[in-house]
Amino acid sequence: MGGDHGPHVTVPAALEFQARLPDVDVVLVGLRDAIEAELAARRAAAGPRLRVHPAEEVVTMDEPPAQALRYKKDSSMRVAVNLVKNGEAHACVSAGNTGALMAISRFVLKTLPGIDRPAIASVLPNLRRTNTYVLDLGANVDCTAEHLLQFGIMGAMLVAAVEHKERPSVGLLNIGVEDIKGNEAVKQAAQLLRDSGLNFAGNVEGDDIYKGTVDVVVCDGFVGNVALKASEGVAQMMATTMREEFSRHVLTRLAALIAMPVLRAFRDRLDHRRYNGASLLGLRGIVIKSHGSADVFAFGQALERAVDEVRNSVPQRIAARMGQLQPQPVQPVQ
Repeated sequence: MGGDHGPHVTVPAALEFQARLPDVDVVLVGLRDAIEAELAARRAAAGPRLRVHPAEEVVTMDEPPAQALRYKKDSSMRVAVNLVKNGEAHACVSAGNTGALMAISRFVLKTLPGIDRPAIASVLPNLRRTNTYVLDLGANVDCTAEHLLQFGIMGAMLVAAVEHKERPSVGLLNIGVEDIKGNEAVKQAAQLLRDSGLNFAGNVEGDDIYKGTVDVVVCDGFVGNVALKASEGVAQMMATTMREEFSRHVLTRLAALIAMPVLRAFRDRLDHRRYNGASLLGLRGIVIKSHGSADVFAFGQALERAVDEVRNSVPQRIAARMGQLQPQPVQPVQ
């Protein structure tokens, strides 16, 4: 029911998704009448593989997370996460209010042993035509060195699972690659990451995200969210500027026609919809946050990301790796 479009997007996305993956069942959670109306409009109906699970309330996009958690216990978001907790669903995918989804998921599912705070992880494209995983992207504004270590472990286990890389490289986002750079928490986090047994590559800078220098980039939620939103802004500016320049006059329009195959390849390669679906890592269950403005294609990508994490047992991998971690005292960096 969440996002900018609600069931107008989520229902057709679920139908297309099931057509591609016939071995996956879907539970549509929300206002029954609204969901069934969308199904009827597409000449579809609930059945053994497509079930409608009613919920009487909806969390709005601007609703305070604490209010949604406390007063809307029959919201579609709460009911969907409960299905994961009870084992009736393997994963929950929502395009709704991010803060509310995180608060509800953390309250209902709890965190894995050794994890203090869940983190939001997402995928960004890079010059190597691979994926760069970045976390945290906004769930935790203030982080200790131990939190950043946990983010590194969670990100590495996610990449190991879904990208099938045995020892993915991990970098710590900083204002320089030198060990002396950064605040005290970042310096201490670097020390912990070096001693963690992960494939720690050291400090990385913002441009390394898109160079593909490492597989996983670790940062606090404040820095990560700013980096993500700045990246989205640059991408939108590039697309708008190119359209304006190619439509200036007859010759530029002709040039655009000639360059159309390249422009389409460029658009497809950097299409943000292909990377939709952020993972709420560190929970005792799989929860995927879709962008609120996602269209049918983008929401389908979030659904596929959920299936990948289920099939590759991401929470179990994180729990196992945390169980191997030996407590390390944090020493002040001189």
